[in-house]
Amino acid sequence: MPPGIDLVFDLGAVLIRWEPALIVQQHFPEHAPDAQAGAELARRLFSHADWHGFDGGLHTAEEIVALSAARLGLPHEAVHALVMPLGEHLEPIPETVALLRQLRDRRDAQAQGEPPLRLFYLSNMPEPYARVLQRRHEFLQWFDGGIFSGDVRLAKPQPEIFQLLAARHGLEAARSVFIDDLLANVEAARALGWRAIHCTDTGALAQQLLTHLVLDS
Repeated sequence: MPPGIDLVFDLGAVLIRWEPALIVQQHFPEHAPDAQAGAELARRLFSHADWHGFDGGLHTAEEIVALSAARLGLPHEAVHALVMPLGEHLEPIPETVALLRQLRDRRDAQAQGEPPLRLFYLSNMPEPYARVLQRRHEFLQWFDGGIFSGDVRLAKPQPEIFQLLAARHGLEAARSVFIDDLLANVEAARALGWRAIHCTDTGALAQQLLTHLVLDS
């Protein structure tokens, strides 16, 4: 059988809406009264080592609330109201979920001897949010496997989390295509020999994938 292709999807801002500036504006209007202030506060909250530790399973939700409130000088109650139910508010991006459905159908309809197509996810996602996503969103069942960072105490762009996914599922660098919205993660995948797509516009993703496989019409 000829070699196939493994597509590895990030979730946030690729299959799941992730609008951090809007989130903080809604919760802290007095600290983020406009889009620019929202973007800066979101950067200080979600791009800090504390939050990366939450992604990587090193902090509990209660711990990240306390750490973030103290570091940023924000009301503990307001940070708690943002952090604790956040997983319940992470919604799918319809156009990329539709693309994933098309890829799933192509995989499931493969004829014998056709190069295999497999689908995986690799997401920086705290463990409590991961469980909510698995409960709420059927499309996560369409994958052949995947890793949430909070479950393995590793996070992108650490090479070890890519290597762990590859080891678990027999991915080979030359036939793996990684899709992520963050350039640092894309570059980490490329450094391991993977092909990668920097997804900055979900509406363009199907066209970007055409360089790696031909999508059925």
